[in-house]
Amino acid sequence: MQFPVVAATRVGFDALRVNPLRTALSTLGVIIGVAALVAVLSLGDGMERMARAEVERTTDVQTVTITSKTTETVDGQTMPVRDYPVFTLADAMAAREEIDRVGGVSLSLGGRATVDSPNTGKRRSTGVTATLADADQFMRLEFAEGRYFSPIEASRNTPVVVLSNKLAQELAAGRSPSSMLGRTVRVNGNPRQVIGILAPYKGEFALNLYVPFTAASTVLPATTAPRTPALLVKARRIEDVDLTKAQVEDWVAQRFGRWEGRVDVQTSIQRLAQATQGIFIFKLFMGAITGISLLVGGIGIMNVLLASVTERTREIGVRKAMGARRRDILLQFLAESVAISGAGSLLGVALGLFGAFAIVAGIRAQAEAIYLDATFSWSTVLSAALSAIIIGLTFGTYPARRAARLSPIDAIRHE
Repeated sequence: MQFPVVAATRVGFDALRVNPLRTALSTLGVIIGVAALVAVLSLGDGMERMARAEVERTTDVQTVTITSKTTETVDGQTMPVRDYPVFTLADAMAAREEIDRVGGVSLSLGGRATVDSPNTGKRRSTGVTATLADADQFMRLEFAEGRYFSPIEASRNTPVVVLSNKLAQELAAGRSPSSMLGRTVRVNGNPRQVIGILAPYKGEFALNLYVPFTAASTVLPATTAPRTPALLVKARRIEDVDLTKAQVEDWVAQRFGRWEGRVDVQTSIQRLAQATQGIFIFKLFMGAITGISLLVGGIGIMNVLLASVTERTREIGVRKAMGARRRDILLQFLAESVAISGAGSLLGVALGLFGAFAIVAGIRAQAEAIYLDATFSWSTVLSAALSAIIIGLTFGTYPARRAARLSPIDAIRHE
C-alpha cells in the first residue's frame, strides 16, 4: 500500500487533532510572530504614506525649478555671467503649452521691502514674493482668511497683497491677524488691499507677503545686483518628476540654446527619497526584530513534532511495514508542520491588522497625527504568510526526516 500526498496530509491533520492543546500552544508562537510582523509592516506602510503626504503638502517636491545663473566660480573667484536668460511671462506661457504632462507653470521673484499699516502705524521689513496667480499651488499655501489673487488680478496688476500670519499679527498691533483682511497696507510706499492671510504654523517667525508678478518692479526696491525670476514647472505626480525635469532641460535647450553654465534646473525629489529610505530602513529593522518571534514559533513547532515522533514510533513502524515509503512519512510530518504554521499565519494576520489599526487610533488620539494611518496591503499579508510557511517547513524538516529514517522493525518493537 502506497500513501499518496493527499492521504499523508490527511493523516497529518488527524494527528494534530489528537492533541489539540499541544497543537494550540505550538501555534501560539506562530500567531504572535506573524501578528507582530504584520503590525510592523502595516504601521511602516502607514508611516511611509504619511511621510509622503507631508512632503507633498509642505514642500515643493513636485516642482522643477529653473533659475538663471548670474555668477560662476572660477579658480575660487566669483565671476559674473553675462548672457544669462531672464524668464518672462511669455516663457511661462510657452512652457505651459510645450512641455508635456505639466501640472502647472509659474514665475517667482523674491526680495525685501518695507510694509506699513496706516490704520495701526506699524512698520516692518518683510520678504516679498512676486508670483503668478497659481503659485499658491506650488508653495502649498493654506489660508486662515481670504484667498490668493486671481489670474485677472495678476495680469492687470491689481493692487492686492497676501500676508503671512506672522506679518498680519505684527501689523495688527495686538488685534487678531484676521482684522487685517480688507485693510490697506503700503508696500514700499505703494498702497495695496489685503485679500488673504495665510494660516499660522508651529514655529513661524518669518514675515512674508505675496504680490502679483507684474507688481515686482514697483514693490521691490532697486538693487545693484540683478534680480532674475525663477521659472517653476510642476509635475502632475511625484513619479513624473524625473521625466518632467528631462523634458524641461530639453525645452530650455530648444528655447535658449546652450544652457549649461547659464541655467540651473533643479528638483527637491531627494527630500522624498530620504524620507522613504528612512522608513524602509525602519521597516527592515523592526521586521528583523519581529522575525525573532517567528523563530521562537518555529522552535515550538519542532519541539511538538519531535515529541509526536517519539510518541508515534510504533505507529510509524506499522505504516512502513504496510508499505508506506519514506517520502510518505516525510510528507505526513511536513503537513503537520505546515498546518500549524498556516493556521497560526491566518490568525496572526487578523490579530496583527487589528493591533496595527488599534495602535494608530491611539496615536492619532494622543498626538493628533491626523495623517497617520495603518495600511492594509496584500503584499504585507503575503509576506507574513510566506514567512510562516517557510518557518514551518524549515523547522518541520528535521522531525520529519527523523521519522522517515526509522527502521520498521525497530519502530514496531519500540515501547
